[in-house]
Amino acid sequence: MDNTEYFERFGIVLNDRVVRTPVAIASMAGWVDGEYVVARKDHVGAAFIGGYSIDGPAIQASHEMVRQGRKEFISDDPLTDIAHQIRLIEETDVICGVNLRGGAPESYQAVAREFGSRIIYEIDAHCRQEPMVQAGCGEHFLHNPEALVGTVKALKQENVTVSVKIRAGVHRDDRALAADLWHAGADILHVDLMDFGYQKVRQIRNSCPLILIANNSINTFERMKEMLSHGADMVSLARKSDERTLAGLDAAITRYADEHGWYNSPKQLCRGGDLRALAFCCMPVKNCPLIPTLERAGLTREEYVAIKMDAVKGTKLEEGKQTCFGSLSWCCKDSSPCMFRNLTLRQAGVSNQEYMRLKRELANTLIKRLFRDNNDPC
Repeated sequence: MDNTEYFERFGIVLNDRVVRTPVAIASMAGWVDGEYVVARKDHVGAAFIGGYSIDGPAIQASHEMVRQGRKEFISDDPLTDIAHQIRLIEETDVICGVNLRGGAPESYQAVAREFGSRIIYEIDAHCRQEPMVQAGCGEHFLHNPEALVGTVKALKQENVTVSVKIRAGVHRDDRALAADLWHAGADILHVDLMDFGYQKVRQIRNSCPLILIANNSINTFERMKEMLSHGADMVSLARKSDERTLAGLDAAITRYADEHGWYNSPKQLCRGGDLRALAFCCMPVKNCPLIPTLERAGLTREEYVAIKMDAVKGTKLEEGKQTCFGSLSWCCKDSSPCMFRNLTLRQAGVSNQEYMRLKRELANTLIKRLFRDNNDPC
């Protein structure tokens, strides 16, 4: 299958490359390297290798962690080691990210100057091991977010794609942190959800338009769908990233995408959906969750109607005189029974899959408009 078909199926682009599946491998220090990824290449779209310590304090912290019994990637010449790992992955279709541990922005910039746009640079703001935190890495960044923001800005000066791996619930406000990282220039937010579940995914999705990767114990399709339907673009696995689990998730989400047209379609807003669910909302004529959502987003009802109608102008969603509000743009998700919507779709020769793909395009337009006009978390 070529990249066009992958893009039509999932619509995910990382580092200017089309992603073949929304399943990723998350970094595990001492475990996830190029060989680890190559052995699983048929079932993942992206992989974050590492973490790799890239400056003196971080390297010393890695040595201390090994003495404490942990497995680490340690090298006196980390750039040479990373280069070898990148070359292995470049022989596959897997998009390569490298999880980096360092305390100084200049350390990250040095790596970016070495490898340029070949990889995604993932700032490790996740590791909670005390030696690494004391070295100014990992969770240190979550307690000192200004340093994390500064590191993102420094990396973006090198014109590269930046991911930030965080642990949910450590910073005082994950919504504010997500917004700050977006404004700093980050491209991807990779979130270890801990025990917070899909509510945290929805919270972060409503706070920034970044590519959102959900991580932690997502090893069943039901769990995967739960994360995707509340705002995740991808899911990642670490300890359970065995070939069988990855293959199962890849096959299941591919079938789902082909059957339904929108692989991570949100729950409807009245059922706990995120902001993307505005694509399924009817006109704002009654008291329902739509009204406070518009208020938080800083939109009047009239502005919302105008934006939505403008977004579907000239598309098949503009049609629908037999529907409740005269246009498919106001119709609900395909899983909700509606004879008027279904009749209109049949008459227009539009399949359910195409209808949901059009709704995905509408949602993307709405999200871009919301975050273009509103710089505050919703």
